[in-house]
Amino acid sequence: MNFRCSSAPLADLGCDGLAIGLFSGNWEQQLTELLSNRASEVQALMELRQFKGKRGEQVSLTLPGGKPALLLVVGLGAPEQFDTQGLRQGAASLAQSSRGWHLKSLAMALPLEAFAPDQAMGALVQGSQLALFQDLRFRSEVEPSGDPLEICLHGIPETLQSEIPQQQAICSGVELARELVAAPPNVVNSLSLEATARSLADEFGCELTVLDESACRERGMGAYLAVAQGASIPPRFLHLVIRPRGTVLRRLVLIGKGLTFDSGGYNLKVGASQIELMKFDMGGCGAVLGAARTLAQIKPDGLEIHVISATTENMISGEAIHPGAVVTASNGKTIEINNTDAEGRLTLADALVYACGLEPDAIVDLATLTGACVVALGNEIAGYWSPDETLADQLSAAAQRAGEGLWRMPLQASYKEGLKSGIADMKNTGPRPGGSITAALFLQEFVNTEIPWAHIDIAGTAWSEKGRSQDPAGATGYGVRTLVEWCLAIAAEEKEGLSQ
Repeated sequence: MNFRCSSAPLADLGCDGLAIGLFSGNWEQQLTELLSNRASEVQALMELRQFKGKRGEQVSLTLPGGKPALLLVVGLGAPEQFDTQGLRQGAASLAQSSRGWHLKSLAMALPLEAFAPDQAMGALVQGSQLALFQDLRFRSEVEPSGDPLEICLHGIPETLQSEIPQQQAICSGVELARELVAAPPNVVNSLSLEATARSLADEFGCELTVLDESACRERGMGAYLAVAQGASIPPRFLHLVIRPRGTVLRRLVLIGKGLTFDSGGYNLKVGASQIELMKFDMGGCGAVLGAARTLAQIKPDGLEIHVISATTENMISGEAIHPGAVVTASNGKTIEINNTDAEGRLTLADALVYACGLEPDAIVDLATLTGACVVALGNEIAGYWSPDETLADQLSAAAQRAGEGLWRMPLQASYKEGLKSGIADMKNTGPRPGGSITAALFLQEFVNTEIPWAHIDIAGTAWSEKGRSQDPAGATGYGVRTLVEWCLAIAAEEKEGLSQ
């Protein structure tokens, strides 16, 4: 899809479709300002539809005789509650309404006065493009979607046209993550994820290191390999490196949990566990590979970015790890596996030790780790844990800019008591209360305390059963935008430091 910025009057754009957003309360006045001589005609039609301007309310009208021939309207709610997320959602709703009309060009006019132009442009592009994303790879017959060929962003200065490719690169990263997470487990596995990482390396000139089972064993990755030993598909430890064009000023590590299917192992998932959806247990890997796709295209100045995922399945077989087994991670810590369905933290343990060996300036891991986080925060907000105040603030600000819900959770040191084992250094799960906290405390045991680290639990946000206002149902690609925004902010901070 093409996007065009324009400050020209709506009447001069020549688009065959017009999409507008109206606040509640005085929507009639706003309509007059936008449509002038056609406002009264349109107002009468909208009153017949009992339009009130409530947030998310939609109306579609055909207007015979000239352009635009189609008018799409979305309610934005009260103006005092209209923020960047509301702008993004408004653009998403209008883009979805335009589907099937086969428009050559759609002019999108939303109130932008409260936003910086670049902020508004990013919200409009991301909201529109991601709302129109469709994953049709597994359909035998596909009909044309009828999406508009071009969206003209009214009120965005033409000088920002050159920044649209970066926003589309962010969308491409989210779309890659969605495709990886949504694909069935007989399509996406550790070997196919290796192929994906290799294609990114080839396309964007990155470095890729892949450790097979033998290489992981040489590194003492007993926790990761304990999970992998029940699978018929061999594990692959992926390490992708994105280097800047110039001097390296910061080294960042992004780690994603890569369980391509999670049966639960001998602690088999039963009942309401939704085992058929456990293909999305590699949502963390999908997010970091999606972020890698974006960051490799942008190549932020001064940043060396390492993307890591210990990929495998968690299966039942004669070779699968037993509940009660004791394994040794690559930092020498012994772990009693009291629940084989708490496997993600075992793979992340060895990934975190590996990442610390790179001596980075910061590490962020993402994982669909605990149902407890879903209970605590629902399906729109991810939880995150970090002992580092600066990193925690950076991630919170990045998520705010990205429009992704993120809430800081406590690393309650006293809860470590629940991880004590009678025969090993620790167990892999604690008591049910505070389960997402004890999971984060478990991971912290494998991080060098001198390295800023954060853990993000995306168990609730990686998948949307019914869809959301700006996302279709299924894989959301959550985390890509937050990671990209975080990296870009770090790069900007370094650039500003150099200029002073």
